[in-house]
Amino acid sequence: MNSKIAISIAAKSKHGKRLRLGTLALSIALAFCLSPTVGFAQSTTPAQINIPAQSLHQALLELGRQTDIQIYYLPETVANQNAPAVSGTLTAQQALAQLLRGTGIEVQWSGKTASLLRSAPETTTQLAPVIVTGSLPGALPPAYAGGQMSTGGHVGMLGNKDVMDTPFSQTSYTSKTIRDQQAQTLQDVLSNDPSIVTKQNSASDEDGSINIRGFPTTFASGAGSLNGLTGMAPLRAPDMDYIERVEVLKGPSALLNGMAASGASGPGGSYNLVTKQADDEPLTELTTRYDSRSQLGAHLDVGRRFGEDNRFGIRFNGAYRKGDTPVDSIESKVGSAALNLDYRGERVRLSADFAHQSNDASPQVIQQLAVTSLGFVPEAPDADTSLNPAWSKQRSRLTLGMVRGEVDVIDNITAYAAIGKQKLDFYLIGPSQPTLRDTSGTYGWNSAEYSRYAYDVLSMQGGLRAKATTGPVSHALSLNLSQSRMEIGSAETQVRPYDYTTNLYNPVFGPAPFLADPGDPGTSSKSRVSSTAIADTLSILDERIQLTAGIRYQEVQASNFDTTTGAETSNYDSDAWTPALGLVIKPWEKVSLYANYIENLQQGAIVGPSYANSGEVFSPYVSKQYETGVKVDWGTVTTTLAAFQIARPNTISVDDPTGGLPTLALNGEVRNRGLELNAYGELTPGVRLMGGVTLLDARQTKTQGGLYDGHREAGAPRIRAVLGGEWDTPFMQGLTLTGRITYSGDQVVSSNNENLKLPAWTTVDLGARYVLDSPWSKQPVTLRFNVDNVFGKNYWSGTNNRYIQLGSPRTFRLSATFAF
Repeated sequence: MNSKIAISIAAKSKHGKRLRLGTLALSIALAFCLSPTVGFAQSTTPAQINIPAQSLHQALLELGRQTDIQIYYLPETVANQNAPAVSGTLTAQQALAQLLRGTGIEVQWSGKTASLLRSAPETTTQLAPVIVTGSLPGALPPAYAGGQMSTGGHVGMLGNKDVMDTPFSQTSYTSKTIRDQQAQTLQDVLSNDPSIVTKQNSASDEDGSINIRGFPTTFASGAGSLNGLTGMAPLRAPDMDYIERVEVLKGPSALLNGMAASGASGPGGSYNLVTKQADDEPLTELTTRYDSRSQLGAHLDVGRRFGEDNRFGIRFNGAYRKGDTPVDSIESKVGSAALNLDYRGERVRLSADFAHQSNDASPQVIQQLAVTSLGFVPEAPDADTSLNPAWSKQRSRLTLGMVRGEVDVIDNITAYAAIGKQKLDFYLIGPSQPTLRDTSGTYGWNSAEYSRYAYDVLSMQGGLRAKATTGPVSHALSLNLSQSRMEIGSAETQVRPYDYTTNLYNPVFGPAPFLADPGDPGTSSKSRVSSTAIADTLSILDERIQLTAGIRYQEVQASNFDTTTGAETSNYDSDAWTPALGLVIKPWEKVSLYANYIENLQQGAIVGPSYANSGEVFSPYVSKQYETGVKVDWGTVTTTLAAFQIARPNTISVDDPTGGLPTLALNGEVRNRGLELNAYGELTPGVRLMGGVTLLDARQTKTQGGLYDGHREAGAPRIRAVLGGEWDTPFMQGLTLTGRITYSGDQVVSSNNENLKLPAWTTVDLGARYVLDSPWSKQPVTLRFNVDNVFGKNYWSGTNNRYIQLGSPRTFRLSATFAF
């Protein structure tokens, strides 16, 4: 969170005359003495500056956020002054000079402090507040050139780090990207990343099955963090209206984030959501929306700060939409409300978040089918056709709350703590496990169900971050203690047989069976993960060489229960150590070479009754990543190139030569090797890009007798490319044209059958936004129009566990944002 400190000083002469600039100088000197972050030499190091044209006051605040200088001035000094756009690699002094050009305002420098002066009239009465711009500890990294991406993000227990100082592959999408793409769910945002395969149909609010670097994970696994607290990201389709940043960390993250309470987080990567907080400037925005086919909605965003130095903040976001979705016959009602409260003192920073999400849909919105022993996957049907009967429905309710805080114990030691809880209740009514039965498109069900589920998550953490120097070596030490608990409940009523068959290309559904309410969910599983971690980042030569080393010890306890009797059916108790190493070398100022070795931890399987070794508990699965890469900041464009290998243990079924039950053995492995090239930023003023390409070789190794060695892993395309761009048109001021093209290579549906594949697909998204003056307010009105899948491509978007997902149809999104 960025800061603006106001200092008021009143003084009079003995004759009652008010003091002039002498008093101003005194107030500036006093403010200088009170500021603990003022340096003693002007900053001459160029930095990436990106400040749009706006009022001079707002431009100065933004300059303070993006650099390490502090700026002092009276409000009347900059009143009614406008500043031009300033961007490029500049020193803070050069950027300030460009902002002040032609204003007649003079600058007096003292170290890294700039005092803005203008001749004051003799009749000055009382000195108004002096404005100081700067950054509070723990502030979000500023946006990069173009505003779509951030210059850094949260790296687990290491805290916020600049992307050039991070020995891992990291991306951070800003609220500008979320707003301008009219993203509604997390999958909408993650679709910008070429290393992530999203499978969600645009009508869906399902559990969010995604693949990162070829490894599957789901939102319901608890793999996501909220404001750095593991497991607290909403478990079902996180709504983007109250999210400020979406930060993605690719690769295993056991040291950095710890293990999710469910024990099921994938080794391909993790994400952290940052909630919106009140900024220094008052905010009131109303956005009205229309989505095809006829879904109407609105979003209200209000933020204010109060008290001395704007220490107290409140931010409220509320949204609701209702109507027909882009998939024909599906209607939905989606709502969210989120409140953030925060306090920022000199040494203490506190915040609290509360959120509620709801989603009702009929028919069910999950557009997926199981595929078994077919020779090939038939052509995808119209993407705007529902594959579920009209009597099916779903409903979810999610509520969460969390509190976090940090204290600067002394200048170089910060203590932090956070605790959060979320509850998710949802039910599904509909046919069970729809299965594709032949290559002509016939599919059907054998049963129908009414299922209720309940998730209860409690997560907490605490720790210390400290800085120290030993000779020529600087240390950034981190200590983290965490614990997460998850309880899952379920209840189900089934009608069996419910044998019904129809066809993808002309689905006709039968009458609804009678499905009794199964009642409140009974506990089906409980899990608890506790961990302790320590890490040190050692740096030398003005941080041109940085080595991060750390280790985390984790204990995992889990139990499964009979939902009817409550009796424990199996249990799990194990532990593991997971180390990590990361190295950053900066041979030149804007070039970072990096490498890492890091591990991931997943709960080992409890063998089921269909195997001879039923009840056996496997040790936690440890996945290992080796990665190296180079990051280059070209001034207004950053490029990253990464090469990685991730190996994850796999289970295989070993046949009994005597004809008995097979044995489940942990002696297979999935090995994913890949290259990632990403770029983002502003090519030239008014032209922005964001995207990249991922080449992936995902194979099975060490399978029984080598039977499947070398087979491609399911759900991992060999190539995926995403390229998005924006152009501020010169022929019409305020008009921006946008576009994105996505290509995904073919995907294997079953790792045991390389011939069963989903074909490659390409989609094109186009859009425009127009900023115009408001007739009733000084704030502009922003109109946005986006069309996803412009050409109406019908395609299978992805696969997981032999389920194939139907892609999104052509979707129109229109909105108008009014600021007051």
